[in-house]
Amino acid sequence: MKVSLQLKLGQQLTMTPQLQQAIRLLQLSTLDLQQEIQEALESNPMLEVHDEDSGNNDASELESQTSTNENKNDQSNNSEPDDYKNTADSTSSPESVNNSEQSSDDWSENIPDDLPVDTVWEDIYPNNAPSSGSSSEDDLGSFESRNSASESLSDHLQWQLNLTPLSDRDRFIAISIIDSTNVDGYLSASIEEIHGDLFSEEDEDPVELDEVQAVLKRLQHFDPPGVFAKDLPDCLLLQLKQLASDTPWLGQAKLVISHYLNLLANRDYAQLLRRSRLKEHELKDVITLIQSLNPRPGESIASPEPEYVVPDVIVKKEKNRWCVELNPEIAPKIRVNNSYASYIKRADNSQDNTYLKDQLQEAKWFIKSLQSRNETLLKVSSQIVSHQQGFLDYGDEAMKPLILHDIAEAVEMHESTISRVTTQKYMHTPRGIFELKYFFSSHVGTASGGECSSTAIRAIIKKLVSAESAKKPLSDSKISDILKEQGINVARRTIAKYRESMNIPPSNERKRLI
Repeated sequence: MKVSLQLKLGQQLTMTPQLQQAIRLLQLSTLDLQQEIQEALESNPMLEVHDEDSGNNDASELESQTSTNENKNDQSNNSEPDDYKNTADSTSSPESVNNSEQSSDDWSENIPDDLPVDTVWEDIYPNNAPSSGSSSEDDLGSFESRNSASESLSDHLQWQLNLTPLSDRDRFIAISIIDSTNVDGYLSASIEEIHGDLFSEEDEDPVELDEVQAVLKRLQHFDPPGVFAKDLPDCLLLQLKQLASDTPWLGQAKLVISHYLNLLANRDYAQLLRRSRLKEHELKDVITLIQSLNPRPGESIASPEPEYVVPDVIVKKEKNRWCVELNPEIAPKIRVNNSYASYIKRADNSQDNTYLKDQLQEAKWFIKSLQSRNETLLKVSSQIVSHQQGFLDYGDEAMKPLILHDIAEAVEMHESTISRVTTQKYMHTPRGIFELKYFFSSHVGTASGGECSSTAIRAIIKKLVSAESAKKPLSDSKISDILKEQGINVARRTIAKYRESMNIPPSNERKRLI
């Protein structure tokens, strides 16, 4: 058996801890990044928030302290003991005490017993109190209203129930009905099911179905109008019952809702005119009255809280040129704490010194990863802006087709890195705040051999729908033909897909009376 020695060369990519940290920070959103930085500041003593103003203030305070100490030393060296005596005598002399007492008496004598009518204290005497952070009570009230917990529909109904005189038995039934109401104000269970939950054969006087119905009729007069309805027609009819009896077209509206609501939903105005025996202008007034009702009464009470988006990148136009800059408010500036770093000794192998060295290395890695994240985000955003200058100048119709591969080639990075950068990152532009992924879209071929972005096609469809005739809206086939006339080859199914993505109903549902 012959023994031989072979030498092979190989290349293998390994993920270092620093690289793993950089990739993890790269894919974090703004809120997650702020939380990550806060956790790093709490766990690593070598990290601290870098505040330039505080650094300057500390330096100025140090200089002032130094100059003050030097002045004190000079005075102590140059002055004589008699000067100290004279100073002490002057500060504690009876004349100075009398002068201070006299000034305070004069100040009190100048204050009138009663202020003039229709005046306040600030009109006569200036307010020397230091200004606080809040400018007025209205600002405080608005702050409290913004940050207070929103009232739910159940709380609103429970509050009205507490003000309603009911017996204990009826109140128990009312609570069960309120618990069976969803966020839209509709009953999630039927009257029979609610009665079944309350009925018990073991009770001496069990709850009857008529009692549940009577309490429900009482609760249906609560605010908001239309609450405790079993379905949409019932909700609309409850709202109509609370209107004044002399409301125009009230009876006709009840007739349409009770019998022909399906025809109204399908925009079948021909059938609706024939069956309701109304004229076109009369039906228009009836529809206007019905459209003034709220199909989801619970939303008026429990409205969702607004969600705020903090942009990562800001785009501005300066000197006819689009400039990209990072938002300085997304994350605090951190640095290495020099006080703790000065305690590290090179030749010391003790446990404390080793701990400080490890924390210092982790702090440097963390800061470097943050810098790499910001550089990558700025580089990718700059390339996106350079590709989509038409969108920034003219709007959605000028959006160009763009894929991740195009940006990856421009910045010499992998597509996975570009995907991480553009996920949950937002750009502030003069046209609004958009996610970076918004600028990427597929393309559709044109008659001239070019390409058209799907975002531009959506904008064109939206423009055509907004300018269409209400009596005869454009169908998907008609929109497809119009785009073909403009040189954009789009199939009818593609038009339907784009239309549904913009929550635009089909042509039969967009039809209305004029």
